[in-house]
Amino acid sequence: MSSPSERRRPLLFVAVILLAAFASGKIKAAEPEAGQPVLRVCADPNDLPYSNSRGEGFENHIAELVARDLGRRISYLWWPQRRSFIRKTLNAGQCDVIMGLPSNVDMALMTRPYYRSGYVFVTRADRHLHLKSLDDPRLHRLKIGVQIIGAEYANSPPAHALSNRGIVRNVTGFMVFPGFSSEARQRRVIDAVADGTVDLSIVWGPTAGYFAHRSRVPLTVTPFEPQIDLPFLPFVFDISMAVRRGDNALRDRLDEVIERRRPQIDALLRRYGVPRLDTVAEAER
Repeated sequence: MSSPSERRRPLLFVAVILLAAFASGKIKAAEPEAGQPVLRVCADPNDLPYSNSRGEGFENHIAELVARDLGRRISYLWWPQRRSFIRKTLNAGQCDVIMGLPSNVDMALMTRPYYRSGYVFVTRADRHLHLKSLDDPRLHRLKIGVQIIGAEYANSPPAHALSNRGIVRNVTGFMVFPGFSSEARQRRVIDAVADGTVDLSIVWGPTAGYFAHRSRVPLTVTPFEPQIDLPFLPFVFDISMAVRRGDNALRDRLDEVIERRRPQIDALLRRYGVPRLDTVAEAER
């Protein structure tokens, strides 16, 4: 069984920290050229909008930005982000940094946060639903899509929150990882809104923002209240980079890069449609 510390994204957080279920297969790493300083990055090879082996995700671009600032080149360790991901990669010494994890992960040493996001409502713009709260009575009758995580069919925080409110029969689960080779594994819960399969979906912000922007029909992405469901079920998370425990020198250097390159990081997050709930985003408005 996986420990709570190994659960990722926000994507997809079962309680406080999420990483989804295990994938078998061999690790594939890009080999650096001899003599060049290297930043070894653990990343999923097929997980847009975050990362892929073609370097198209926003975490790929942030990793490149960090590496350039440190005067290094990137060597990727490709491994699907599922059970035991941190233990088998970062903590096994196979790489130096993971780009995007909740700031309260306890299996690694975390940098300062570089953004905060949360779960959001995704609706068709032409429906004019204007949903803003999990306590909206309409949620008892609307068809709702939520994310289901991994082979264990773990529920995301919104699924737990809906269940706690007695909203169950009108909820449809969408697997986050239906197939290791599927480019569409994250977007199915968004496509279901566009094609009318569901009336709305409740999705982790970066996933929602990226795929909603690319939808064939206009979609609305809306943060909701509450941000924390009592007694303690959060829907909002700070996101940091992770290094091995004890590697304080690299953590401190990454903290400096995050502060120095904050405008470029913020620009990348805007480009990928990441809904922001932190003070940097508030200051920009």
